[in-house]
Amino acid sequence: MRRTVARYFRFSFSIPILFGCCVGLLAQTVSVTPASHLSENTANAVKIALNRSAVPLYGPWKFTVGDSPIDPVTHRPLWAEPGFDDSKWETVDLTPGDGAKDPTFGFSGYAPGWTAKGHPGYWGYAWYRIRIQLNPQPGEKLAIAGPEDQDDSYELFADGTRLGSFGDFSGSRPTFYLCQPMMFQLPSGVISAPVATKFDPASANDGSKTVVLAFRFWMSRYSLRLIQDSGGIHIAPLVGDAGMVNAIYQSQWLNPVRLLAIVFVKGAVFLLLGLTAFSLIFFDRADRVYLWIGAVLLLTAAYDAIGIAGYFTQFLNLIAIYIIQDCFLDPTVTVCWVMVWWVWFGFRRPSWLPLASATLAVVYAFEQAVWHLWTDIFFNEPSHPVSVSFYAASLAIRIAFIGALLWIVAQGVRRKGIEGWLALPPVLLFGIANFSRELETLHLQVNWLLFGAGIGITDLADLLLALVLALLLLRRLLASLRRQRQMALDVKQAQEVQQVILPLAKIELPGFAIECEYRPALEVGGDFFQIVPHPTDGSVLIVAGDVAGKGLKAGMLVALLVGAIRSTMDWSTDPEAVLKALNQRLLGRSDAHATCLVLKIAEDGAVALANAGHLPPYLNGQPVPMEGALPLGLTQDPGFSVMHFKLAESDRLVILSDGVAEASDADGHLFGFERVLELLRTTTTAAEVAGAAQSFGQSDDISVIAVRRTAAMEAGPA
Repeated sequence: MRRTVARYFRFSFSIPILFGCCVGLLAQTVSVTPASHLSENTANAVKIALNRSAVPLYGPWKFTVGDSPIDPVTHRPLWAEPGFDDSKWETVDLTPGDGAKDPTFGFSGYAPGWTAKGHPGYWGYAWYRIRIQLNPQPGEKLAIAGPEDQDDSYELFADGTRLGSFGDFSGSRPTFYLCQPMMFQLPSGVISAPVATKFDPASANDGSKTVVLAFRFWMSRYSLRLIQDSGGIHIAPLVGDAGMVNAIYQSQWLNPVRLLAIVFVKGAVFLLLGLTAFSLIFFDRADRVYLWIGAVLLLTAAYDAIGIAGYFTQFLNLIAIYIIQDCFLDPTVTVCWVMVWWVWFGFRRPSWLPLASATLAVVYAFEQAVWHLWTDIFFNEPSHPVSVSFYAASLAIRIAFIGALLWIVAQGVRRKGIEGWLALPPVLLFGIANFSRELETLHLQVNWLLFGAGIGITDLADLLLALVLALLLLRRLLASLRRQRQMALDVKQAQEVQQVILPLAKIELPGFAIECEYRPALEVGGDFFQIVPHPTDGSVLIVAGDVAGKGLKAGMLVALLVGAIRSTMDWSTDPEAVLKALNQRLLGRSDAHATCLVLKIAEDGAVALANAGHLPPYLNGQPVPMEGALPLGLTQDPGFSVMHFKLAESDRLVILSDGVAEASDADGHLFGFERVLELLRTTTTAAEVAGAAQSFGQSDDISVIAVRRTAAMEAGPA
């Protein structure tokens, strides 16, 4: 999976320009006297002359592994006491050797840890002690800057007095964090008088003060596995004037800012891109790729944010960071990348691949969780076969994931051409970055310094992925906008066609006054009606219906049914025959259903009515009693409801679509049939009926047809 941030965040730069100026000053004000030239009472002590300056404590340090026994009287570690005899301990020099470089980024000023100095494979407690002679100016306050790079936690003692710690030592096992600069004030009581010990029985005549500094270190097994030369101090601490040490301490905080500049930029870019991807859903709600892209980008930004928070705060300890990143973010981000390209290239086969990827992610998360719990929380030492098994499982899962990604992109090259070729380089680099630990084991460089900023192969892969995704998203968005413009044009044309095939709002026929009102819920509606007078017998055929659904699909069905009505009338105007013809047109079409009402009104007012699931008409404000029937398109022989009645002069017949009764207000209350009855008693036109329902709250297409029988026109005198 993705390379952990631990090694990346653990290293900082050499001290910046401010410290460089301090070192120049030290060349004139600090003298270090070899032990052989010291007086007998100051043997083995490093003599430091301070003049408002600071000096790194390269050594010689006394060192030993293990932990100190506790003094039963003072309840303080015996190894921190100034009188403790450390002459049999190892001697360690923290002076960077010629050509010594940090194994991660290759910068100088770095000292290997204890695993490279005779203690390979050791993790746990260890102690560093150094005896220094200080010559502060009157009233001068002294301070110590802790080691800028170390593994992992430490406590600092001066003459047995605990000055503070980096990490929490209150529990059974210390809590450790990503490396951070630390500063400790030397108490005035420590340097106010010479220290009388077996090594310094008398005070020095030159006013210098002897102080024993002791660092109690604890390193976790995780650092032992992760870092090749781990253990203890890598960059020497400093001692000196409190003001100067504070200035250096402040400048040390600039180092992680520069080192993590790429991570800051990458996290911000991924955050903005992720939010942009999510916002694109509003342009095309049907395209799921925006969800996957937004998720993977925001998860990657969260990955970097957790690492940054771990470096600049002590809110999350290293174990918590490892668990969040390795057990959740790593597998989730990787499976999301698989799904991004799977959805991007529109694959549906093999259908098992998404589920297999999710299963692998769960297995990998479980494997990482078990490993961290076993080794980093319960501190159990796995056997060699167990360690090999865990590593083999991790390696196999990573290979499977990268193999799936490369297969998807290779198929994408065949399917999408240029988009597949654009995706191939970042996916290849992403795959290589997932094996960065193996590359480091082979002594291949995977991290570099670029203009003072640290950048790793994972960062390069992420930034390249972000660049390619930005280009592909822009390309996809432009294509989506073109499709939407074309769809808008299609809808407009369908709307124009629908307006053409609908009858006029008012139709005057001999013996009849007919009003029509149609108000679609969308640009293209699903209600339809036709009013066709017979050319010879004075009758009129009225067809009103409502297809299932709304929008362009419904409009296409409307056009189909209107065409079928016109063609059927060439050979029959019988209402039942018309319904049968329409039913045949809809049979076999998926989700193509419609309610329909057909009336034939003869010149003398006789009405023949056939109904297929439509609302009954209202005669003089009351619904016409009629049997129910199935809509069109459901079955070969739905059994239409057929009835006959007669319109007298001045009778008013109103045909409504269900959009009138189903209108609903902001609180979800329906217009309802009771309001329909009241409306028909108080209104006189179809437009008023439609307007009242629309004002209440339109949720469906509204169509109203009002037919009033009038006196037949008599021929005038010749």
